[in-house]
Amino acid sequence: MPIVTVIGDGQLARMMQTEAIELGQSIKLLAGSRDSSAAQVCHDIVIGDYRVWEDVERAVQGAHAVTFDHEHVPTEFLNRLSGMGYSVQPQPAALLYAQDKLLMRQRLEKMGAPVPEYSAIESVEEALAFHDRVDGAVCLKARRGGYDGHGVWFPGSREDLRELVSELLGQSVPLMAERKVALVRELSAMCARTPSGQVAAWPVLESVQRDGICVEAICPAPGLSDDLAAQARDLSVKVATELGVTGALAVELFETTDEAGNPQIFVNELAMRPHNTGHWSQDGCETSQFEQHLRAVADLPLGSTRPTAPVTVMVNTLGGEEAPDSPIAYRFAEVWRRFPSVKIHWYGKEWRPGRKLGHVNLCGYDATAEGIAETRKIANLAAEYIVNGKWADGYVGKPENS
Repeated sequence: MPIVTVIGDGQLARMMQTEAIELGQSIKLLAGSRDSSAAQVCHDIVIGDYRVWEDVERAVQGAHAVTFDHEHVPTEFLNRLSGMGYSVQPQPAALLYAQDKLLMRQRLEKMGAPVPEYSAIESVEEALAFHDRVDGAVCLKARRGGYDGHGVWFPGSREDLRELVSELLGQSVPLMAERKVALVRELSAMCARTPSGQVAAWPVLESVQRDGICVEAICPAPGLSDDLAAQARDLSVKVATELGVTGALAVELFETTDEAGNPQIFVNELAMRPHNTGHWSQDGCETSQFEQHLRAVADLPLGSTRPTAPVTVMVNTLGGEEAPDSPIAYRFAEVWRRFPSVKIHWYGKEWRPGRKLGHVNLCGYDATAEGIAETRKIANLAAEYIVNGKWADGYVGKPENS
């Protein structure tokens, strides 16, 4: 099997490794430390820093393809690798639009994709002019480096915007602003594409956000019309094709309504790698996003994206304010004792408040509103117990041998 180097050592690389094993290979990993999430489970590890060229060069030696679990590798490194003949997937020309939000907005607008009204912000005066143009509905973003709600601000007033922009520009943070939409919910349309052009799309799902972090995903998105689902799915394929994306692509979307009350979508973000909203596919789909990503970057035929259950719910387990006293193995056992169908995926990270420590998946076999609600309830109960060591509904477990 082709050797794939993954630059980045987080949970996405960790879950690529578990699929790589099933494909008869082990990814080659550039990791910051041996106790990082992915390095705990990989055999072929290069310890180094993705911001240091010599470390990157060591990690890619012998690789048939190079890919990533984050978008922060310097673009000049990627161009240099491509110039040396390495198969960098996605290619730097595409990855640029996941690295820089302003360039992404400009490119999507050029190809006719729906995006919120936006503007580059290079001065306080430009920010205030945009504020006035959108009647104060301003979302301010760092063009580079933001994730999970970091690098996104919603100033409450014109004066707040003035102070915030002045401070951030003084720190040399490149900025853009966009109109804050009247949000109905967030959706995610995911697909994967090979360098030779094969594309396969997953069903469109609903992403539930809290404080800028995805806390839950429901696939397929409940109540989404066939027309809007097709529009979102086709949009993801168009973005992948026209931007030349290879590997997994997540197109994060805002669902809102137009002036007549009709549903419509706007692109929020692009992620050119496996994505949090695609974790449901590990247990609810014939081909997970991680296997598909490895197939895609190695230019192998893509797998089926057909769901294996009418609905699958993914819930993130985020570190609580205090770590529970009970051992994690005990909490896993209690979840499985009460809900044997829950699948737990753990990242091997040290506990920290708000940190993504793992996630749970649960397949549901009743696609009615009541059935989906029950699947969501169980998945959330399981995730909350893992985090807190207490059942949110007051359940008291039975003795183990009863």
